[in-house]
Amino acid sequence: MDNVAIVVDDLDAAVAFFTELGMELEGKGDIEGLWADRTVGLDGIQTEIAMMRTPDGHSKLELTKYHTPAAVGAGPENPPPNTRGLHRVMFAVDDINDTIARLRPHGAELLGEVAQFENMFLLCYLRGPSGIIVALAEQIG
Repeated sequence: MDNVAIVVDDLDAAVAFFTELGMELEGKGDIEGLWADRTVGLDGIQTEIAMMRTPDGHSKLELTKYHTPAAVGAGPENPPPNTRGLHRVMFAVDDINDTIARLRPHGAELLGEVAQFENMFLLCYLRGPSGIIVALAEQIG
C-alpha cells in the first residue's frame, strides 16, 4: 500500500494535527487537469494535497482539500465509529495522555475514554479535523 487519502475541509489544520501526532510533511501540491479528472471520475478538479509520512517512512496519509468541485459529505457531519467506509486511522504512541493533551488545541475530542485492553494497551478514539476518527494505542506492560 502506498497511502491512504483523507478529504478535509481545512488542509492547514489537518497538517498541524497530524504533525502533532509525529507525522512529517513530505510535500504539498496542487492537483488539476484532465488526467486528474479522468482518474477520479469528476470534471474540473482543483485540489490541494499534503502528503504526510510516518517517521519510519513506511506509511503515508494524503490529505486532500477539494476546491472544485466542493467536497460533499457522505452522511452525518460526525458519523459514529460503526459507519460503513473508512473507519479510523490508528497511531502507536509512547504516552497516550500526553498525546491527547497535545492534540486538544488542534480540536481533538475523545469519543469515549482511555481504556485498558488486558495488560497490553491503553486505547482511545478521538475525533480530529473534518470529523476524522483517530485511534491511539500505547503499549503497556
